[in-house]
Amino acid sequence: MRLTNYSDYALRSLIYLAVKPEPHTLANISDIANSYDISKSHLTKVIHQLGQLGYIESVRGKNGGIRLARTPKEINLGVLIKQIEPDFDLVECFAVPVSKDKGSQSKDLPVTFIEEKTDKPIGCVITPVCQLKSVFSEALRAFITVLEHYTLADIINNEDELKDLLFR
Repeated sequence: MRLTNYSDYALRSLIYLAVKPEPHTLANISDIANSYDISKSHLTKVIHQLGQLGYIESVRGKNGGIRLARTPKEINLGVLIKQIEPDFDLVECFAVPVSKDKGSQSKDLPVTFIEEKTDKPIGCVITPVCQLKSVFSEALRAFITVLEHYTLADIINNEDELKDLLFR
């Protein structure tokens, strides 16, 4: 499993906002991009979506900027990743909704499998009988379940070290 750079940048942005020396003051996208040496234009899209999802608050104007809209304890990593990852297609046979196991914490997991067309098979020739896709599905659910056990607060408990690296 590999997350996209988009998810990586979202997590890094939230970390930055959570540990900035004066939490209630506004930061800007350039500061975050410079701290991590990442693309400002790509980060702008990430910040926009985080704002739409209610993770950050944007203030417009000359003295505008961004800050966390929730406390770090309120930001669940699993929920965030499910909201911002474009797909969870681990292999090409993932593409139509899968029924969720009862009691699964990952009930909103967008895991999907491709339906086979009768006229021409899509993707791998063994898809109709493949048992590997259920293994990947279980692994993906486990991956998301682990992320759901953590919040932003859990990953910034080394706040002083993070500040030393981000705010030199």
